[in-house]
Parts: sequence; C-alpha cells; structure tokens
Amino acid sequence: MSLTVLMNAGPWLSVPPPGYGGIENVIATLVPELRRLGVRVVLASVGSSTLPVDERVSVFADGQFAALQRPYNQVCGIAQAHLAGVVRELHSRDDIDLVHDHVEAVGLATLAAMGPAGPPTLHTLHWDLAKHPALYGGLDGGDRVRVNGVSASQLARAPLALREHSVGHVHLSTPLAVDADRRPRPEKGEHLLILGRINPGKGQDVGARLAHRVGLPLVLAGPVGPYHRPADLVAAGDEARQNPDVRFFLDEVAPHVDGDLVRWVGTVAGQERDDLLASARASLFPLRWEEPGGTAVVESLALGTPVVATARGCLPELIEHGRTGLLTADEEELGDLLLAAELLDPDECRRVAAQRFTPAVMAERYVELYERVRQLASVPRLLPA
Repeated sequence: MSLTVLMNAGPWLSVPPPGYGGIENVIATLVPELRRLGVRVVLASVGSSTLPVDERVSVFADGQFAALQRPYNQVCGIAQAHLAGVVRELHSRDDIDLVHDHVEAVGLATLAAMGPAGPPTLHTLHWDLAKHPALYGGLDGGDRVRVNGVSASQLARAPLALREHSVGHVHLSTPLAVDADRRPRPEKGEHLLILGRINPGKGQDVGARLAHRVGLPLVLAGPVGPYHRPADLVAAGDEARQNPDVRFFLDEVAPHVDGDLVRWVGTVAGQERDDLLASARASLFPLRWEEPGGTAVVESLALGTPVVATARGCLPELIEHGRTGLLTADEEELGDLLLAAELLDPDECRRVAAQRFTPAVMAERYVELYERVRQLASVPRLLPA
C-alpha cells in the first residue's frame, strides 16, 4: 500500500505514554499495525516519543499533560502551538495523503479551517460528545474532513452536524488480545479492580462504597489529576485542590480508602498493571457517564478478567452479559453482580478478546476508513504558492 498518514497525537503525552494515557496508548497500538500493512506514518507528537515511525514532527520537547487542567488563560496556547506546527508541516510538503487527528476540539477546528489547502482528514472522537456543542453543532468540514467514533453508542448521541461528517466507528483494541486465547489461565485473587483516571464519571466513589458493603477488597489504579502516586499528591499539599479531579478524590473517594479493604495505588503500567488486572476477581466500571471507548474494558477481557459494569455508553457493545461480564442499569445491583462474577469463565473472556479486539482488527478497519475519507475528498488539494 502506498499511503502516507500524518498521525496527530497532540502535545500532552509522549507516545507511548509513561503510564496513563488513553489516546496515546491507542496510537501506540495502532501505528505498528498500520506500518505492517504498508502505511508510512509521520507522527506529530512531543520530542520524547519513542514509538518507531517513518518521520516525526514536534513542537514541544516533552509532554505538557501537567498543564492540562490549569485555568484556560494559562494553557490555551499549548494545543494551538502544536497545531500550528502541524499546519506548517502540511503547508511545506505535498506527500501527506491523509491526516489522522486525535486532538480534542482544536485539531478538528484547525484542520477543518484549512479547507482545500489541507489533505483529507479523519478525526477520531475519543471523548464525550456532549462537550463542545458550538463546534460540533456547526461543524462544516466540507469534503475533506470526516470523523469516526470509538463506538456506535458514542456516535448515536452526537449532534447532527457531527453525524453527517461521520464515516463510522472503530472499537478500541489492545496488544494483550493477540493470542490471548492461547495463554495459560491466570490465577485469580479475591480483589476487584477499577483501572483508569479517577474522576466522577468513572465512579470510583461508588466502587469504594460497594466494596465495603460486600466485603471484597478493591484496588483503585490510576492517576488523580496530574498526580500518579499517592506520595506525589501528598507532597503537592493544598495547591492540589485546584484540580477538580483531586477535589473529587479527596472529598468523595478518600474517606473510603482505608489502605486495607480499599486501596489507591496510583498509576500502574507494564507487567505490574497486567498482573494486577489478570489476577483480579473482576474489573469494576460503576460509570456515571456514557463511556465512549473502554480501553480498560478490552484489556480486562484480554487478560481473562470478567467485567462488572453499569450498562452505559459502549459497555453493552463490548460486553456480552452473562458471557464476558455482567451489566446492570441499577447502581445498587452492582454489589450483587460482584459476588456473582466468579461464575463467569475467564477463558471465554480471552477467546472473545482474541477474536474482536486485536490491533490488527483495528488497523484493518482504519485503513478502510482512510480509503473512504480519501474517496469523499473530491476537491484537489490546493497548496499555498
């Protein structure tokens, strides 16, 4: 295949990220498979990214994630500076066949504003589409800019203008799904696990209360705001409360964290994360929001850990109730389902993951969308003189 794609990862974290980093992990999973299929990849990220690619574009030497939740007037130029660098790159060359953009709001707006001077663009929507109503409700990407979701349920809730620019959805994947059905059955412990950033939408406070009610140990693994370890949060002192996720943790979650039945271990990565997840009795997702993609869900299945979750967002698309997990619309019923999770077969979870959620499946689907976006871009590109 002769195709050169500029993969716009943004300025927030390196690719792959050092630990937490949902979008950056998706890109780190996708790119090797695209290159295996013959796609040349130009990665627009920060200078510290180590993912093997064909070329790199960067404005910042390292990730700017720590600034992400500061007041808007302090950080509004970060994403714009990165996008300005991407636009300069696009203006300076004519060999980019398509941009695959992952930068929330700013990426879509900037690339749409390029009009016929920009290459065909696919913008992946990784987040809650109730945000940015003025942008999404009035989007006009012409023939050149299209979007895709990470689940059908996400797109179903999108504003009309966004749906009219959609070319479909692509479920997320994980390298852990490769040959997942051939690995030995993991030894299970008694603990439950909530894996992911701690914030109100993920419902860690609900999970902590349920753990105390049913008497099962719960591990909370993920960052609180920019703080990846408990010691980092303690060292930050009162200043940390400026971050809304920190306030949520301190006010709603921490009172239930006793270091025994409920523990917060901070960000875990690599083999430590995999071992913690594979040995869990179940992964818990007590969601308060419409989860768009569910990376941690497919990772859990790949490691043979059933999912117990609120049936919101993409969860009903990813989990087959009674086979790979247990779903409910009732928050209180989650406690009963946690006790029943041991009846589910870990091997079945791994078999489904190996069929549905490998990087190869995701990459092949994206190549189909790339071709569709290029076909729809009927206006020839007009480079500046």
